[in-house]
Amino acid sequence: MSGTMRMTFSSALRAELLKLPRSPLVVAHAACALAAGFACGAYFSATPWDPSFGTDAYVQFLGALMPLMAGIACGLSVDEERRAGRLANLLAAPSRRAAVLAKLAVLWIAASLTLTAAISLFSCILALAGRFTLPLSSLALSAGGLALGSLPLYALSLALSLRFGRNASIAVGAAGMLVAFFSVGGLAHGLMTGSLTGAMPSGALGAIPFCWAARLGSLGVESAIASTVGCVGAVIGAASWLVPACTTLCALASAVLTAWFVRFEEGRGDA
Repeated sequence: MSGTMRMTFSSALRAELLKLPRSPLVVAHAACALAAGFACGAYFSATPWDPSFGTDAYVQFLGALMPLMAGIACGLSVDEERRAGRLANLLAAPSRRAAVLAKLAVLWIAASLTLTAAISLFSCILALAGRFTLPLSSLALSAGGLALGSLPLYALSLALSLRFGRNASIAVGAAGMLVAFFSVGGLAHGLMTGSLTGAMPSGALGAIPFCWAARLGSLGVESAIASTVGCVGAVIGAASWLVPACTTLCALASAVLTAWFVRFEEGRGDA
């Protein structure tokens, strides 16, 4: 009991942060942000597409990729823990709850910073080309929406990686990515049709958490677009249930992950 009391979430978080600079995940996250920001920013700065809808399509693209990115990041991180000592840093910690929550927090923070960097770089390239048309507040809302919608995905992917291994986590993430793309009508559907696909009703698909990062991120951009075309009500309507639903799921997913991990026993190899 005293050992458990000595390990707080903050101390576990510090331990995870100290390990992060030596992890290949840092380079992977930076490469993803640079590649997405440069490639998409260069494209939309040189094409005749409406830059506002181009930004919306870009944010939806980032959000739809998050199930797969969560699967890859969590799978690789758990693989590192297995190679370092068959998860001893997590399973033998004085407080398993603090250890797994710290792991989740660091992975999610890294993803959130990557998403913010990707959006910032994209926007800077558009601004240099004289095609940046959105208020900075809408981009901040988009980054926040992407981060909020990603947290449940990271909790799920971390549990899958711990229980079944990297391949299962990535496979589920890939399936979730496809569902997310379909939920907004496919890649760049709103760009080509001029519709607010993040705010529009999407039937049963819209209720699947795999889609929430794309839709919540999109609503930040679409809130600015809607103010100019008179569709603010649709954005508010979508946000009014998505934000509380996702916030509740974040808390529930974190609680379920910690409750499950306290009883978890490692029984697989490094696959």
